Amino acid sequence: MSKSRFLIVVGAALLLSSSALLLHSTSPAARAVDASASQRSFSFTYQVHVPANADAKSNHLWIPLPQNDSFQAISNLKIESSVPHSEGRDPEYQNPFAVFTPTSAQAAAGYDVTLLFNATRREHAVNIHSPALQNASAVNPANDPLVKRYLEPDKLVPLNDTIAELARQQTAGDTTPLQKARHIYDYVVATMRYDKTGEGWGRGDAIWACTAKRGNCTDFHSLFIGMMRSAGIPARFEIGFPLPEGKSEGDIPGYHCWAEFYVNGAGWIPVDASEAWKNPAKRDYFFGAHDDNRVFFTYGRDLVLSPEQKGPALNYFIYPYAESDGQPVKGLATHFAFRDLNPN
Repeated sequence: MSKSRFLIVVGAALLLSSSALLLHSTSPAARAVDASASQRSFSFTYQVHVPANADAKSNHLWIPLPQNDSFQAISNLKIESSVPHSEGRDPEYQNPFAVFTPTSAQAAAGYDVTLLFNATRREHAVNIHSPALQNASAVNPANDPLVKRYLEPDKLVPLNDTIAELARQQTAGDTTPLQKARHIYDYVVATMRYDKTGEGWGRGDAIWACTAKRGNCTDFHSLFIGMMRSAGIPARFEIGFPLPEGKSEGDIPGYHCWAEFYVNGAGWIPVDASEAWKNPAKRDYFFGAHDDNRVFFTYGRDLVLSPEQKGPALNYFIYPYAESDGQPVKGLATHFAFRDLNPN
């Protein structure tokens, strides 16, 4: 069967579309575009191969779609596959996705999906030294349900005595959200080690990270988010892919994740604790900034994508997820690549 190409019009359809999502964007104080901010324009390819499965009666594949926000513009988004798809959003975070439902013959043969798009990513840097931010107060979660969600635990980010006591210790004497955030950030960067050896890392288990004191970006930011929420500061998890600095094209081996925290008057403040660990000279920079060497896909943890999903909630959603007769499918093959559109 020849591939059918579905052109997805990106813009309003991928912009935030309901009042409950307003806090996915940034407040005016933090949203103002800095004329000196760097930006990077690139094409991105996300490929999936679903292996043959002749026995199942019901099959579904979900892939995340990249999002527009104040610092990322997506264009020319296309999905190529022999299998038709529909689009949806998860009910809690409203992350967009495409879902594929192959026929029995298509599932028995196996099939491919290719996601193609262009993106312009702008540096997101907030002036953390501004008087308004220095004196900002904590947010009242009663004013918005999504902010309230970012003060609650996730399955692997409990706000129990271990995390709460650690947050209390590191923020003792602090009187503003920014002071608390900085001390929690400094603790995570100084205490954690970027180390992907052995087992246990990569799940974003805040208790494991607290004990092992190592891991990847998921572990760094799970600990950061857990401590922030325990300190009464909304914090959210974001995931996408890194773009190699100093390269204009190539394959991307895996995801990257980061965090943001919310304060009144400034909105969402960017943080990248794992990049700060890997680049000590940029430790101050990554408290209040995300560089342009990334592309954003989804928010949140413990995601239930749609009623068709029968398996457990997803720990996070950046790689494709498939089910066969309600059971998660293993063996999906993926390939990710980028190419700068205006290389220096």
